Formats: sequence, structure tokens, C-alpha cells
Amino acid sequence: MGLKEDIYARLYTDESLVPDYTVPDPLKMDDGSAVGNAQEWNARRRPELLRWFEENMYGPLPPPPEKVEVELLSERSDALGGTAVRRELLIRILAPGKKTWHLNMLLYLPAGAKGKVPAFLGLNFKGNAACSDEPDLRLPPELPVQTDSAGRFDGRGCQAHRWDFENVVRRGYASATIWYNEIFPDTAAGFQYSIYSLFASPEYLAVDRTGAGAISAWAWGLSRGLEALRLIPEIDGEKIAVHGHSRLGKTALWAAAADPRFAMAVSNCSGCGGAALSRRGFGENLAWLLYWRTYWFNPAWRQWIDRETELPADQHELMALIAPRPLAVASADEDLHADPRGEYLSACHASPVWGLWGLKGLSSAEPPAAGQGVEEGVIHYHLRPGKHDITPYDWARYMDFADRVL
Repeated sequence: MGLKEDIYARLYTDESLVPDYTVPDPLKMDDGSAVGNAQEWNARRRPELLRWFEENMYGPLPPPPEKVEVELLSERSDALGGTAVRRELLIRILAPGKKTWHLNMLLYLPAGAKGKVPAFLGLNFKGNAACSDEPDLRLPPELPVQTDSAGRFDGRGCQAHRWDFENVVRRGYASATIWYNEIFPDTAAGFQYSIYSLFASPEYLAVDRTGAGAISAWAWGLSRGLEALRLIPEIDGEKIAVHGHSRLGKTALWAAAADPRFAMAVSNCSGCGGAALSRRGFGENLAWLLYWRTYWFNPAWRQWIDRETELPADQHELMALIAPRPLAVASADEDLHADPRGEYLSACHASPVWGLWGLKGLSSAEPPAAGQGVEEGVIHYHLRPGKHDITPYDWARYMDFADRVL
């Protein structure tokens, strides 16, 4: 049995095999003192946790650029059967040293909207043209390196169901997306072709990554997307929700944790390294994730393989970094490798942090049954019947939540 087969054979989806564990108290500072109020959280505890996740898990985000500009490439006022205005935008990112990076954004706006509208922003896997059935969208750019199969363009509209643009705009929301491979190609060879090249020499990219990871690069790109949307007159820049599915759900959580300008965060089936508690070891664990995708994370995270119960912090504290903003988390009942129960418990254990602002979170230690959800205060959770995916059912739940909190 090879290393890959051995690691995979150790994965379990039997609840009886979950080890005894204690969840760290997010309201206890590194020196053991308690967080007494929201001011202490913002001044002391939040910086401690943010630094821990940078140094031990995701790696530091690159610095912000000098400027972000937006160029209109195309526009249709009769998109999606007349329900939307569609724009294809070029985001021009100006970095120090006169370096420039470009990202392509697909944006749908509700047709005939009166006043500024809230927006959902997320990265996509297979290119902007894969997210919509409309046949005249620009094809994604050629990449300089071959990527993971999940991120390869497989044809127009191949993942349109994951975006549900028509229903989103009918509900009064704008929806925007960027292909994640344009930020960091999803492969171990992607560093030299990523946005990290704006800030580092080729020698740095090849030899010394100083903890840099793809998830931090993707999160950095989401912040540039937010800045671009704030330049769109029809969008309410104070009401932009970041969302993501699977590895891009991990990214959405980290982006919202690091950038408080996001008004709401949505994690869909993000699993290990995202919403799920690492301590449970259920489904995908650190050993499997870091064998499969080491370059997503700070290399320092490898020290915790097979030592998850000793971690000084866990994923509920990543979620806590989003407080006091609204948070939505969802799982699928057949997606056991993402640990649905662990995703729910993570949101539950994070909830006391919202209490510092007098806001409610999840109070029950028992997650809802498949096909049901729970929503208390500014935290939402639902468990969808089915597999690892994001569907119109999920979008409807997220928009119901956003209707109330945004």
C-alpha cells in the first residue's frame, strides 16, 4: 500500500471513532485572561487569532495594491431573459513597482432595480463562461500551467446550476464571480504564475514562500473583487457578501475573517480547513488534505498532522473572526468527508463571540436534520439532502437569510 492509499484508508466517517476533544474557548486570550467586551475582542483577541491562522494555517495575505480600476468589456441589458443587466469587466490591479495584474469579472445586476443593490461575490472553479448558460460570454483565458481537474474549463454553462443567477437577480441581488485560477492557478506549480509574483522575486517563489498559500492568494483576490464592485454605481458597497463552495468555501471564510469590509460570509460544504472542526478528525483530515493539496496552506500546518486534538486553535475561531457580521454555513448530508456535524458544531462553538455585541448565534449542540435549517440571530445553518455541491436550494436559503440580515 502506497502513502496515498494508506492515508486514505485512515479516513473515517463513523461518529463512534471521533476522539475525545476539548474545543478552545474563543473568548480566552493567549495569556489566559478572558475577553470582557467587544472592544477587548477587537483590540487584543482578534489580532491574536488572525496572526495564529496566518502563521500556522493559511499564510499571510499579500499587501493591498496601490489601486484597483475597472474597465467595461461588454454589457447586455436583456440578459437572462430580460431579468438582468450583464457586464463583463476587467479588473486592473496596480501594485508597487508599476506591476499590473488583471482579473476578469462576470457581473449580473437586477434589471430595473431602483437604488443600490446588495451583492454576492464568489470565486468560480471552471471559468466565468462555465457559470452561465448564455452562449455569448467570453471564454476564460489560457493558463500558463495545467491545473487541478476541478479548475479546468469544461464547456459553457457546465456549472450554471451552482450560480443560479436568474433567481438571484429576481430576488434583488447582484451576483459577481471571478475564476480562481486567474489569481493563483490551482497546482503546486502555480506560485510563479500567481499574484504572489507582484510582490516577490522568482527566487522567492521557487525557494522561500515564507508561509504563502493558495488560499491566502484567492482571499486576496476576493478583496480586490470587493474593491471593484464598490466602483459600480448600482451596487451598495457596504452590503457585499462573500461566498464559496468546497475549497472556495474555505477561501470565503478566510477572506471574510481577514477583511472586515465583507458584510456577510457564506461557507458551503467547506469541510476540513474550512468550517469543520479539525479536532473531530471526521472525514477528510489534515493528513489527507495536506498530502493532496499542500500548497493551499502555510507549510507550518503540517506539524499538526495526527495531532489535531492538540491544536491551539480550531475552525470555530476562524468563524469567530467574522463577528459581528452575519455568517451562513451549509452542509450536505451525503458529503460525509466534509463532516456536516463538525461544520455545524464549529458555528455553534463560535456563537458566544457574537454575544459580545448582544447578538444571538446557534444555541443547540444538536444539528438539524437533513432538509432543515436553524437560524438564530445572525448565524444561519442548513443541512441539504444530497452530495457535495451548491444548488438552487442552497441559494434560496442564503437569500432568505440575507433578506433579513442585509
